[in-house]
Amino acid sequence: MDYPGTRRDDTVDSLHGQEVADPYRWLEDPDAPETRAWVAEQNRLTRTCLDALESRPWFHDTMTSIVRSPRAGTPDRVGSRYVVSRNDGTQQQDVWFVADTLEELASGGRLLLDPNTFSEDGTSSLAGYDVSENGRWLAYQVSDGGSDWSSIRLHDLEAGHDVDDVVTKVKFSDATWLPDGSYLYSWYPAEGAGVGTEAAALPGGQVRRHRVGERQADDELLLEFPEDPSIGASPKLSHDGRWLAMHIHAGTSEKNRLWFYPVRTRAGASEIGEPLKVVDEPVAGFHVVRFDGDHVYVHTDLEAERGRVVRLDLTTFPDGGTAELVEVLAESDAAIERVRAVGDELLVVRLADARPRITRHALDGSEVAAVDVEGGEVMQLHGKVGVDEVFLGLSSVTRPLTSYRLDLAGGSVEEVTGLEPVGEVWTAPEVVTDRRRATSRDGTEVPYFLLRRADVPLDEPRPTLLWGYGGFNVPELTRYRPAYAGWLAAGGVLVIANLRGGGEFGSAWHDAGRLERKQNVFDDYLAVADHLVDTRVTTRDRLALHGGSNGGLLVGAAITQRPDVAAVALPSVGVMDMLRFHLFTIGSAWVSDFGSPEDPEMFPVLLAYSPLHNVREGTAYPATLVLTGDHDDRVVPAHSFKFTAAMQRAQTGDAPVLARIETSTGHSLGKPLSVVAAETADLLAFAAEHTGLRPSP
Repeated sequence: MDYPGTRRDDTVDSLHGQEVADPYRWLEDPDAPETRAWVAEQNRLTRTCLDALESRPWFHDTMTSIVRSPRAGTPDRVGSRYVVSRNDGTQQQDVWFVADTLEELASGGRLLLDPNTFSEDGTSSLAGYDVSENGRWLAYQVSDGGSDWSSIRLHDLEAGHDVDDVVTKVKFSDATWLPDGSYLYSWYPAEGAGVGTEAAALPGGQVRRHRVGERQADDELLLEFPEDPSIGASPKLSHDGRWLAMHIHAGTSEKNRLWFYPVRTRAGASEIGEPLKVVDEPVAGFHVVRFDGDHVYVHTDLEAERGRVVRLDLTTFPDGGTAELVEVLAESDAAIERVRAVGDELLVVRLADARPRITRHALDGSEVAAVDVEGGEVMQLHGKVGVDEVFLGLSSVTRPLTSYRLDLAGGSVEEVTGLEPVGEVWTAPEVVTDRRRATSRDGTEVPYFLLRRADVPLDEPRPTLLWGYGGFNVPELTRYRPAYAGWLAAGGVLVIANLRGGGEFGSAWHDAGRLERKQNVFDDYLAVADHLVDTRVTTRDRLALHGGSNGGLLVGAAITQRPDVAAVALPSVGVMDMLRFHLFTIGSAWVSDFGSPEDPEMFPVLLAYSPLHNVREGTAYPATLVLTGDHDDRVVPAHSFKFTAAMQRAQTGDAPVLARIETSTGHSLGKPLSVVAAETADLLAFAAEHTGLRPSP
């Protein structure tokens, strides 16, 4: 293939006494004219190749039908009102409605927010919302072009309109409302406008307090850690407004500190006192679930790798001492994914062999009942202390969401229907799911889900798509992804691997796939690929590898370590340069999982698997489609740019190496439906072309 020329320069770094060439360093500047020209040339070549694929029209029509199906989100009770999102299939972004009753919401409700009006091209999206304690104010976040940057805008739910109150340069934050109607948020003093194409390392965040109607410039600084920009904090207010819990974490580490600030509200003003530093050494994960007066319920993995719930008494916390933990809910064989305080109970989501199981518990830990709902992953869980009504949203590989209403008082669980707009709905095929296990290099069993259309037998090797992630304690379950639905509809086999580094089986499983043990993740993934071939589910020339973000790193590492392992590689928004990832935007936060290249002990570990640095010239690599977005300010597109350039130069086989670079989109947030349909159609048509899949509806 005649690839666009990519200039190489003589940039060389001396790292821990070793010379490391970086000839494509110039591609790290996303706004430079030369980079923009390179992106345009790559997209022209890619578009020419993808448009010529035999199955591209079929996948375009199918993916359009899938993502354009009318749908509704899971209802949420905000104060005395109910809200829900809807999309009639013609809208780029979901539209939000509000009503005073659930019945009124089912009949339509009134328009609350229409993100399609946030920008002309539909690339701005709603990134989250939080409602004030009195139910009047809705603080909602707007992301432009898929960026992690957001602005907080304010909607008066009683008056039914926005007010002139906007807070900017917000990232990775909720709006945590205080009893007096002010709220806390995380602000970053970054240079520039915060538009999403910046690549510079993010400075340390600040927890600030905003009072409605006042200038953002006058917002009060509550907490910052200027000595370490990787440290962030997430506040949570007790339901009675008396305590503010602060979860303090270094980057993405699951281990955190836990401070408690007393809150006193007098004459309409909330005062925040000095904190009790109950956990001031990050020895484990501590996540506040609920308060009961001065008692706090905490989900922790301290002395319990699969998680447990403990209670502590803030009034007996010794100054400079250690809080006494009283066990409420013991560790079990199933890892606790989350715990939510609802009504006067605890709602617990466990993962039993990577499948969700939901149970209700009294505050003493005793089980009240199991919650009988179906789905591969719990996507939404809306409930609060003192309210007996809970809404749950679960997804499966072919259905984005099924919503349920749980009545705690009566114990009933019913599917919520009638909220979707009227329209033509894509009919998902019946899917069969098997649970299988491969054996990794060190003897560890690696579970995976194998899914296929019910009428597709495994009597011969089939084109197979293998998805993996393996990092940051994130569980990979049988959840909905548009690509899953499209591949299964075409008759392909889908495999979802549960690799070490993920969150399916507790903190020990996560720890076994990070830092100096990261190679275990790649070994696990390759072991699943080998097992699929050995058991004749597929063959090397019918296997496609796919993953996003940390999963993009996974695919890049897999094909640079074993170029012959599969026919197709689909790394999406991947971390490909393991020697410079910490220098861009939020990259330093990942040191907790990856380690730092500035650490002389971690440097050789990172260099050994860094996809960019392990591309070897004169190698026949799989057909590779690298996907990224120009507004990805989480994993900056330079990772994908440099990896693409290196792969195109090195490729000696006949298989193409292409880059699909979307404009005005980010890591994953808020992609317009038309972009989702087009991107997924391209990805699946490319995989089908090079694995021999011919869609067979």
